[in-house]
Amino acid sequence: MKPWTITTIDSDFSNELQNILDEQFTPERPNAVWCSDITYIWTTDGFVYLTSIMDLFSRKIIAWTLSQTLEVSCVIDSINKAKARRNTELPLIIHSDRGSQYVSQAYREATAKMQRSYSKKAFPWDNACIESFHALIKREWLNRFKIRDYQQAYRLIFEYIEAFYNTKRIHSHCDYMSPNDFEKLYEQTQTNELLLVS
Repeated sequence: MKPWTITTIDSDFSNELQNILDEQFTPERPNAVWCSDITYIWTTDGFVYLTSIMDLFSRKIIAWTLSQTLEVSCVIDSINKAKARRNTELPLIIHSDRGSQYVSQAYREATAKMQRSYSKKAFPWDNACIESFHALIKREWLNRFKIRDYQQAYRLIFEYIEAFYNTKRIHSHCDYMSPNDFEKLYEQTQTNELLLVS
């Protein structure tokens, strides 16, 4: 599949796709805002597609899926992983662009208990954080390699996200901590506040 395939929807219900997030990229707690996007990764065998979900509180990648097609199932798999790993009891916004996967019936069912937010048409800045991550993983890691196939791409992505980005890479947004450490500090602060109250 060519990397310039049109996947964005401009349908009769596009006016219903509201931008609830409105570029408010600093939520006060984890699991208040997730954002998701799909990026293309070139291999000698052809393109593969990385779907990522980021928690905007810590910029942590809480779920990701690598697929060989652009079917909606790659997004649903990522959503289900995120829901299994995170607490979704409090109000949660999930933000994306208007790609066909993100306006599908299957996506709406998978995110039924969340508030869906969509970038404005042809305005990528609305989803800047996750798009910045996808640029980062390519610039800092994937572009160093001539990737042969899906299996090598998967190993490289796993190494970057799970062994470096979430656990070791510092972020100015996180007061120069890793996403994992930033979330741990938040949890400790919440626990200490509860102890003081009790």
